[in-house]
Amino acid sequence: MADIETRRDEPYTVDLTSCDREPIQYIGAIQPIGFLLALDGDWQISQVSANVADHLGLSVEDLLGDPFRSAFRDEAIHEVRNRLSVLNGPNAVERTFAVQLQNNGALYDLAIHRSGEFSVIEGEPHIGAGTLNAGAMVRSMLERMQGPSSLVTEAVRLVHALTGFDRVMIYRFAADGSGEVIAERVRPDLEPYLGLHYPAADIPQQARALLVRNPVRLLVDVEGEPIPLATLPARANTPLDLSMSTLRAHSVMHIEYLRNMGVGATMTVSLLRDGQLWGMISCHHMTPRHVCFEQRTTVELFGQMLSLLIEKRERAEIEAYKAHTHRLRQDLVAAVIERGSAAESIAVLANRMSELVPCDGIAVCIDGVVKLDGDTPTAAECDALQGFLAINAAGQIYTTAQLGQVYEPGRSFVDRAAGMLVLPISRAPRDYIVFFRRELPHFVSWAGKPDKLVVNGPEGPRLSPRRSFEAWREIVRGQSAAWTPAELAAAEVMRVTLLEMVLQQAGMTEVENWAASQKQELLIAELNHRVRNILTLIRGLVTQSRINARDLDTFATVLGDRVHALARAHDQITAKNWGPGSLATLISTEAAAFLGAGAARVVFDGPPVMLQPQAFSTVALVIHELMTNAAKHGALAGQTGEVIVRWQVDDSARLVIDWQESGGQPVAAPTRRGFGSVIIQRSIPHELGGEATLDYAASGLHGRFVVPAAQVVQGDNPTAPLTISDPASKLAARLSGTVLLVEDNVIIALDAEELLIAMGASTVLVSSNVTEALDFLRTESPSFALLDINLGAEMSWPVADRLRQLGIPYVFATGYGTSIDYPLQHSSIPAITKPYTLDSIARVLTKPRV
Repeated sequence: MADIETRRDEPYTVDLTSCDREPIQYIGAIQPIGFLLALDGDWQISQVSANVADHLGLSVEDLLGDPFRSAFRDEAIHEVRNRLSVLNGPNAVERTFAVQLQNNGALYDLAIHRSGEFSVIEGEPHIGAGTLNAGAMVRSMLERMQGPSSLVTEAVRLVHALTGFDRVMIYRFAADGSGEVIAERVRPDLEPYLGLHYPAADIPQQARALLVRNPVRLLVDVEGEPIPLATLPARANTPLDLSMSTLRAHSVMHIEYLRNMGVGATMTVSLLRDGQLWGMISCHHMTPRHVCFEQRTTVELFGQMLSLLIEKRERAEIEAYKAHTHRLRQDLVAAVIERGSAAESIAVLANRMSELVPCDGIAVCIDGVVKLDGDTPTAAECDALQGFLAINAAGQIYTTAQLGQVYEPGRSFVDRAAGMLVLPISRAPRDYIVFFRRELPHFVSWAGKPDKLVVNGPEGPRLSPRRSFEAWREIVRGQSAAWTPAELAAAEVMRVTLLEMVLQQAGMTEVENWAASQKQELLIAELNHRVRNILTLIRGLVTQSRINARDLDTFATVLGDRVHALARAHDQITAKNWGPGSLATLISTEAAAFLGAGAARVVFDGPPVMLQPQAFSTVALVIHELMTNAAKHGALAGQTGEVIVRWQVDDSARLVIDWQESGGQPVAAPTRRGFGSVIIQRSIPHELGGEATLDYAASGLHGRFVVPAAQVVQGDNPTAPLTISDPASKLAARLSGTVLLVEDNVIIALDAEELLIAMGASTVLVSSNVTEALDFLRTESPSFALLDINLGAEMSWPVADRLRQLGIPYVFATGYGTSIDYPLQHSSIPAITKPYTLDSIARVLTKPRV
């Protein structure tokens, strides 16, 4: 192949003088760890990465313009088509592992997505994940997240153990886009970044938008040369959007940024809240590092679960305001009844509101009269401020922590009021309660001075990323403490309550009063709504879905479908303010979501019936599994079958649901019962105290389900919180200093690390192989070592030999009992039989170990 021009902002061109085709255009680039093919609507290969010969033995010229089927096995083409058929949405990516693309060829892990009119196939050589079991891994990681330790601290520890990166951090983004490292797990010899801030400019807006769409990004080698993508001349003007690509090359500025930090490889995992970027897990390695496809899929699933946990804990803070807000609202209403004047009552009780919204001063502006308390602007300054409020706080809460930036006269009283929260309490922009906060000068530690320089390069002036990442401290002035989501939620409830009272005093009509009351009740109900313990249910789904999954891709798909079914049910009941949900809406929504245009083949009829939230979620899972089975094996698997769902309320006020399939293939009872069948047959009896019967008639499945009348009555029994005992309380600490742990199983290593720290170890160096352990011993001097004898394909004897030479006490651990043939020099060393316990470790500490 001829030389490729190196300018990355223009198409690569190649002069193919040895063939009859027109010159091939090269556009875009990917990382060299894999290859990429893009197929047009006719399944002709339109784009291909220049390194395909290295992977498939076929040149760019051999592939471009040819049908996809001409170069690959029928089984591989079938698998790709299957993955494409289940893609759902513009940001969907399907994965499949260990696919043999060519006869007698290597195995590849594939990522498949659509980009405009193209179907994009990316392949990486299959790297076995060893003993990794994604379902067990995610379940175990979730269990550890329920403990009393810091959520993000435990998260970086788990990701560090799973991926082996030198540094794992969690960033949290502030409202201005800047980020702070709030948790870190780092190699002992590296400088910690915990607590450092990074300016918003380090991650441009377009990059943030991409992090929301494509949550996992891996760069295996910062110094790796990008591989260009070739396209047919006829397609040269049709850009290929690589936003969802797993192999897409990184920008020149990002590469330069990483080089400036001394990083050799990186991976990021997005953390989202309400569809927005909350933060991210950032992994750095000082040398090139490849995390296999299966591990990245596990980390992506863990990131989604972590996002749910973060959202749950943040909402818990809002819930803590619920009782106090309700009491204060009752006091306000009672004061109005007693005094007969809303304005007077609001002024008297304004200071009580500071219990919900902490502040340094309050201004109450009603009917042109201003009453001040605490540190505030003067009355004249508040009068002048009202013009600004009339524009920015008309009908909604307004907040700022930097008043001087948005209101220039505010700079003159920043010492008394640097931030404010405004509650408008009338229909016209006239009456307000304003909470003020004083300036809070504080130091911010930045990772280097947060400036980007303009440099002149071959293409002219451009921004250059920062070159220094040493901690740089800045004094921030003119800012108050930020207003938290919990404070804003409480303020909104009080605003609606106060608005209602003012409107009542103004003589609103009965209809207007009713409308204001309805809005108030909706907001109160939203505040009072307690987030269900959904993570316990998801953990159960992870466990049970894993049991019957053929592979990781099936596991992720089935689990995703079940979680989506729950989400759809949750949306319907929250739309009713966490009240009863419609059974008819549930069935139609599930049919439309699962069958699309085929939803018309699901016919249902019955009287209007509503289910309480607990029953609604349970029945939603049952309907989802019935719909899934019908589409795969039952009446909806063919072209002519249909499902008829009828329900009625019997004489005992119970809901009886009748599911009847017909017109499909002959039905027979299953020979084994999967988790889906368990959900169908046991959920309603077990969770609701109802009934469920199934008849596998040859003409079609018939099911009868009975939901007790009690489910229309308010009531719930939330799951008790999980409590974890403290291992350190069971045994006095008997270790100190640094301990070396050699263990090749991530989950076992995490457990052992906790036990060793509980026994007094200040630091635990965890190694999964002999080479890494010996590297540790070149720079570290542990006080004790615990060695797993069997490390996959190798034994830990060389580590024991080195420990013996250094005079460092050590013991062995094994899961193989007493059948190990010990070398003579280690025959007297005691061994622990797995699983590890505090007692088993303590017992061997008293025996000779050198």
